[in-house]
Parts: sequence; C-alpha cells; structure tokens
Amino acid sequence: MFKIPVSVLVVIHSVDLRVLMLERADAPGFWQSVTGSQERGESLRETAIREVREETGLAAEAFKLTDWRMRNQYEIFPRWRHRYAPGVTTNSEHVFGLMLPRALTVSLAEREHLSQLWLPFEQAAEKCFSWSNAAAIRRLPVIARP
Repeated sequence: MFKIPVSVLVVIHSVDLRVLMLERADAPGFWQSVTGSQERGESLRETAIREVREETGLAAEAFKLTDWRMRNQYEIFPRWRHRYAPGVTTNSEHVFGLMLPRALTVSLAEREHLSQLWLPFEQAAEKCFSWSNAAAIRRLPVIARP
C-alpha cells in the first residue's frame, strides 16, 4: 500500500530550547526531527502521537504537544518516491512541537534511526538535511512557550 502524501514533522525540544535530532538509518548523515506519514483515518494530532511513540518510545500525551499551524509543501526526494502512488511527487507536511521538561534519552526505532543528539536549537537547525525542518527549528524561540 502506498503512503499518503501528508505527513507530520514533530520538533521535540526541552524547555531550554535544546532539540532532539535523529540520524536516519536509510540515509546515514541525514539528521532530522521525528517525521512520518499520516495513515488513513488518523487526525494529524494522532499521526504526531503515533510517530513520536514509534520513533522515540515517548508518550507525547504526557507532555505538551502543540500544533504550530505551519504547513510546508515540498517535493518528495526521488530516492523515496517509490513509497507513494505513481505520479505523486509532492508532500504536505504539518508541523508540531513537543516540549519536554529536559533533554531525555529516547528509545530509537532501529530500522528508522541510527543515533540521537540533543543540540541547542541553532545547531540543530544547521544539522538538518531538510529545509522545512530547519525552518521550523529556527522558529522555536518564537513559537514554543513554557
């Protein structure tokens, strides 16, 4: 079954604006926040909660999960287009933030991520391979309020 071209990006951060960065298993050296495609019948919030749990082991409901009301439209990298229906080349990404009281060690999904880092938001934005992920992280001081 093909992926739906609608996804969430969840910027997981601490109160002091450190950001969790994850290294992709299918693209070593590519760092990102939690991201994933919406499944049929899910709300965007449900997608964010599921993806956070699958990729980090965290229960997003236990923390402050906020819809940042940011939407990005981008071209799907050619290397990942086979996951979508023929002819689908763009994705609609919806940004959420998950505020934790402090940087926590997470349980990575081995098939998805190789390693994790907590970085100050400026450094995290620089490390992102995705322009939309970097842009969201750069907005963190304005959007995220304890």
